[in-house]
Amino acid sequence: MQLGFRALFLRPKGPILVRWRGNRRASRISFLNEYLPEDRDPVHSWSVIFFVFLLAFAVLNVNNKHDSSVSPVKKVYIHPPSATCILLPDGRQMAYREQGVPSDRARYSLIAPHGFLSSRLAGIPGVKESLLEEFGVRLVTYDLPGFGESDPHPKRNLNSSALDMIHLANAVGLHDKFWVLGFSSGAMHAWAALKYIPDRIAGAAMFAPMVNPYESSMTKEEMSRTWEKWVRRRKLMYYLARRFPKFLSYFYGRSFLSGKHGQIEKWLSLSLGKKDKALTEGTKFEEFWQRDVEESIRQLNMKPFIEEAVLQVSHWSFKLADLQVQKKCPGKGFLPWFKFIYSQEECELMGFLGPVHIWQVVPPSMTDYVARVLPSAVVHKLPDEGHFSYFFFCDECHRQIFSTLFGKPQGPVAGTDQPQLEADA
Repeated sequence: MQLGFRALFLRPKGPILVRWRGNRRASRISFLNEYLPEDRDPVHSWSVIFFVFLLAFAVLNVNNKHDSSVSPVKKVYIHPPSATCILLPDGRQMAYREQGVPSDRARYSLIAPHGFLSSRLAGIPGVKESLLEEFGVRLVTYDLPGFGESDPHPKRNLNSSALDMIHLANAVGLHDKFWVLGFSSGAMHAWAALKYIPDRIAGAAMFAPMVNPYESSMTKEEMSRTWEKWVRRRKLMYYLARRFPKFLSYFYGRSFLSGKHGQIEKWLSLSLGKKDKALTEGTKFEEFWQRDVEESIRQLNMKPFIEEAVLQVSHWSFKLADLQVQKKCPGKGFLPWFKFIYSQEECELMGFLGPVHIWQVVPPSMTDYVARVLPSAVVHKLPDEGHFSYFFFCDECHRQIFSTLFGKPQGPVAGTDQPQLEADA
């Protein structure tokens, strides 16, 4: 039964479609082979396929009803507006938050786009103001379009995401280079910044970074290792986002947009390890998580969440390999070579020239893929950590992160000191 559910949308040339070869309907149902990019044998019975599909929906509904009957459910509270906002060139409003030292004393500046079901309140969860002061760091976070108090963007993509980031940087006085930080699916917007505004980025820090799970440049082994670790619900969410995004409203309306709080592993379709469970069951994390979710969904608009999910699994218009530094020299042929020799032009460096640090936690397979296509990235492996445990509410971890990025703490800029864009190390 499990194989039947996985194979339903699997391979582009499975026996199901082979039997339909020559029929016009074959092309119309070819999408059924794309649910899960694993090398599995497809099912031979349509009845089993649809039975399992319907069973999955039924189980999800039963689980939701069971959870609500076991323990009291806290209702979502929408807080009064409180964010500082800027006006973007197209008239949209963007909400943002600042932490750390003021702009005129910042030695390093960080901009952190948030991930799915999050907001500007996340940033680096639990980071101490004293630590930001010690390293002279200014941390700027913001709400993505349609999240929190930011206005929606009707035609947003990863290019517009990078442009929003640069408009924010200019508006808050970050006229020099700044660092970009991405956690989980928020890394998608950090990757976009490295691609579209590389001249403004000093470096990047990624934690369990998201990559497109349907990325064609992944090997079969990389893709299999990535997908096999995910729970069935997450696989289904990715498939729906890729092929039937409107169906996501069914699930979103019964989870984080239901008006009630729920468990993080179910809402984000995660399987938590021991460290993550210990963290997420604590009062400090629960208070943070509930407040962050409440801010994220405050507009009660489903469309931005569907847009974000679709962005994750759609073609990004660039590949991570494009960020690798490489020389671009004149094209082949006598005329380009002749012009190159006599003009004394040098080969142009392409890609992102700054440092990229990746902390490999759960899931590790995506980081393995990034390390292969972007060998210049520095990977910090943390096999004993979970998806959240190293990045959330860990004073020692935050100090290690800043030390890795910026070297020895030097405090804020004072007097005639000049801000530093990159680490001294």
